[in-house]
Parts: sequence; C-alpha cells; structure tokens
Amino acid sequence: MNILITGGAGFIGSNFIEYHLEKYPQINIINLDKLTYAGELSNLKAVELKVNYVFIKGDICDRSLIESLFDKYRFSGVIHFAAESHVDNSILQPDAFIQTNIFGTFTLLDVAKTFWMEEPHKHRKEFKNNRFLHVSTDEVYGSLGKEGLFTEQTPYAPNSPYSASKASSDFLVRSYFHTYGLNVVTTNCSNNYGPKQHDEKLIPTVIRKAINGENIPIYGKGQNIRDWLYVLDHCKGIDLVYNKGKAGETYNIGGENERNNLYIANIICEVLDEIMPLKKSYKDQITFVNDRPGHDYRYAIDASKIEKELGWRADENFESGIKKTVNWYINKYSNK
Repeated sequence: MNILITGGAGFIGSNFIEYHLEKYPQINIINLDKLTYAGELSNLKAVELKVNYVFIKGDICDRSLIESLFDKYRFSGVIHFAAESHVDNSILQPDAFIQTNIFGTFTLLDVAKTFWMEEPHKHRKEFKNNRFLHVSTDEVYGSLGKEGLFTEQTPYAPNSPYSASKASSDFLVRSYFHTYGLNVVTTNCSNNYGPKQHDEKLIPTVIRKAINGENIPIYGKGQNIRDWLYVLDHCKGIDLVYNKGKAGETYNIGGENERNNLYIANIICEVLDEIMPLKKSYKDQITFVNDRPGHDYRYAIDASKIEKELGWRADENFESGIKKTVNWYINKYSNK
C-alpha cells in the first residue's frame, strides 16, 4: 500500500511522516516536496534510509509529474500538507500562495479523481476505499473577538492572502466531494508548535533571538491570541481523520491552549532562565515592533467534533509542550 504525502519535508509533514512510518511499518510513504525555503531534508534524517520511505523532489503544480507518480505507485491515499503558509510572506508576495495553495491543490484533486474514479460518484474497484485528506488552517475563519470559538460551521472570512488561498483550496476539496463523489476529508488546525518548525515562525524566533542575545520582536503590544497545538497531537488527529473520518466532512483540530504572543515570549524566557540562566532574565530582550497589516486578533478552535466522533484528545498542554520544544531548539542551535 502506497500513500502520497505532499510537503513532507516541512514542519508538520515531516513530523507526520516519522509518526506514520513508526506506527504503520507495512505502509509505504512517497514524499513529494518542492524543497522551497520551508522544506528541509534534514527534518527527515531519521527516516531517509527506511525501506518503506521514498523522497521525490517536485512541484504539486506539475500535472505530468503527479500523473506519473499516480501511475507508478497507484496510491491508495493522499495526505496533502504542501502549502505556502507564512502570513507575512503572503502580504509581500501573494502570487506564490495563489499558485501553490490553489492551483497545486486543484492539480492533486483532479489527478486523483481521474485516476481513482470511472465517472462521477463511481470509484474504480481497486480504488474504492482511496481517500484524499487536505490539511488546512483555522485562519480561513477570520478573526474572533474576546469570546467564541471556531466550529466547523463558522462562516469563512479570510483576512490575508494566505488564508484566502487556503479557503479557496478548502472549497475546491469540498467541490470534488459534492460534484464527483471523491472521498475527501479536511482538517482545519490551530497554530502548531514543536520540533522542526521553520526558523521564521514565532516560537523558534523567540528561542533563537533569546539565546543569541538579540532583541525578541513582538508585534504590537503582544496581545494577539492563538490556540496552540503541539505538532505530535496534530499528527495523531490527522491519522484519526484519515482512517476514521466521514467522507466529505471537516474536522477542526485545536489544542485548547489559548495564549497571547507576549505570554509565549515570557514563558519561553522563563524556561530558558531555568535551563540556561544568565545574570539577567531573557525577558529583558523582549521588544515591541510595529504590528503587521491585517493582524487577526484571536483564533480559538472548538475541537469537540473530533473528540466526540473520533476519540481524539491532545496529550500536551502548552506548558509541557513548550519545554520539549525549547529543549529541541537549544540542541538544534547549539549544533550549528
């Protein structure tokens, strides 16, 4: 059995591949990644020699490549992580987000539909149980005020080119279920953190700047709130949805760990004060910088659907997960 993983050299994808190969040694994973700035083969050092793992460098927008892979490996499923995902970059260069997140997702869906199905709502016999899982984000729902949670019924209201491109890809996935009967499921997750995240993201940036003795930049007054999800908990949720989720459904995955950005910086500094103490606290390095355009105030997910229907629970709270994360990055940056 072969599964196509797209974007598997990135943060969440590489964590998922490690998790999946260990849990399902009988399943082969073919990892397709373009290796843009956010994809690093070093994320997959632990699995690169496994007999049930294959890496292919390529672009999800390259239809002829995708068709050749489906023809060669006859995939039983697709788990689609590949995406441009950094909001700041989407503000500066939105075209890459439109291309990868919308056209790339369309290409994968359309090839899967063509290869797996005889006609709308009729799968070929050997592919009757095949499934396409699309990994998305809570940012498609827009911004919350001080109260409320995002549910699967929350209307879409994306506020950045990134979230708009992900919303578009979500709608494409939905359309291929309703129009063609393609077996799809979608997950919308809250902010992930943990090992292997790209250096540009908030938590790695805070850790790196702190241990380098540099200013720790926090947007605005640091009051923007996110629901933080430890990456391994997210991987377990994706696995559950892929194997047990209902076709055509969306499942929100959140950590129920709402924290504002200033709290994030402070707790990381406290962990570093304990592990690598200086004469003064790392908190003295925290500085405030101009807020970014269209910065959503608050995201928070109601994960009750995946909890009740599939039995998922987050194993880490933020305070336990952040200690593991800080220690991982200390090891990474000290070995550079």
